[in-house]
Amino acid sequence: MLRHKKIILGVCGSIAAYKAAILVRQLIKEEAEVQVILTTSASAFITPLTLATLSKRPVFTEFVKDDTSVWTNHVDLGLWADAMVVAPASANTVAKMANGFCDNLLSATYLSARCPVFVAPAMDLDMYQHPSVQGNFTKLRGYGNRIIEAGYGELASGLVGQGRMAEPEEIVQVLQNFFAGDRKIV
Repeated sequence: MLRHKKIILGVCGSIAAYKAAILVRQLIKEEAEVQVILTTSASAFITPLTLATLSKRPVFTEFVKDDTSVWTNHVDLGLWADAMVVAPASANTVAKMANGFCDNLLSATYLSARCPVFVAPAMDLDMYQHPSVQGNFTKLRGYGNRIIEAGYGELASGLVGQGRMAEPEEIVQVLQNFFAGDRKIV
């Protein structure tokens, strides 16, 4: 179901960023084309080299690449994609998406995207449950985005509760179901 599908994977700063490597690998196995956009804070958790190697494409992090003046066109990316997945989605990025803030390549691409958007949040349980974050999820759903709910379990803080990013297999299954015609809002 994902063969030749063009998927943007937005990776945000979270300990769950390591799961992005597994997700890219699984999407590539399903014969999808994957373009990774990494936020600045995400690169503290996982390297662009790892994700570029697995996706077989350069990873984008900024609008302009180094001193070369090569511009990454967020509009072209938004038009290219069949789906956009933000995994892990931090509370910061969720807030930007919900409120139209556009201060990095990922948020600009999101605002330019014409494709379905899937958001797999990852954050500590108190952050996840905070009314402002839940309100942002409600806004995103209202815009037609699909939230892939965080799982319950042990979190990086040592606390136990909801906040673990959905497993890569679950995210791939959500995408497969969507492209198979199951278009219900998650």
